[in-house]
Amino acid sequence: MIGLIFGETDFPKYIYKKVKDKKKYLIIDLTKKKIFKKDKNSFSVSIGQFGKIISILKKNNCKKVLFAGKVQKPNFSKLRLDFKGVYYISKIIKKSKLGDAALLKEIINVFKKERIQTVSSTTFTPELNLSKGNYSKLKPNLNDKIDIKNALKALNKSNQYSHIQGAISRNNIAILEKREGTQNMLKEVKKIKNIVKGVLVKFPKKKQDYRVDLPTIGLKTLKQCKMSGIKGIVLKHKRNIFLDKDKSINYANKNKMFILVKWKKYF
Repeated sequence: MIGLIFGETDFPKYIYKKVKDKKKYLIIDLTKKKIFKKDKNSFSVSIGQFGKIISILKKNNCKKVLFAGKVQKPNFSKLRLDFKGVYYISKIIKKSKLGDAALLKEIINVFKKERIQTVSSTTFTPELNLSKGNYSKLKPNLNDKIDIKNALKALNKSNQYSHIQGAISRNNIAILEKREGTQNMLKEVKKIKNIVKGVLVKFPKKKQDYRVDLPTIGLKTLKQCKMSGIKGIVLKHKRNIFLDKDKSINYANKNKMFILVKWKKYF
């Protein structure tokens, strides 16, 4: 039995389709609209109820958990905490001040203390990890490579435990992803004329635990990039989740966009 701790985005839905008829599982549903409530193995739990979550997992003999989807960082002062939540919250708040990567590591550590192992979010979906290479007919030109290098430099300068996983670069301008995520960053880019034909780079956070919260893109991302005038997307080798792969590649080719997966930081 594995515990699937699901947040927002399409990734949890993809995992759910893969496991529902093949694996013994239960779901801890942390989505706002409780989209998995129809499944008899689903439990709707508040994010601050660590005791309840751990109790559900142990009662059902879940020795492993898998995290998938985005959970909005809560306002800790407004959390409805149970006893275990109160016990763990001070250290969680302390780590959260260092950034999202540190916060996630501490939550993984909480489960470890309770003898529950965290497995990779791609355990059941290894096909969603892209390896290095060009996945589109169009390849980055010299100017694109300069933009990619500048975006990576900007990411490299960001806080080591930051929430930042994305940057858009063009003409020596680099825009970093805010806490609101890639979608909001792309909306902001539409307002900046000099960023047209720029490049979106999505790399993991520094010192990130690669079992959770990998940069995720899909057809929706490609369409948003097209609307925002972005020419291409760059991901890191085996450190990504790529949804709707075939549809996304077809869309990129049709709209003369590139999809590049890199191993090294620079060319």
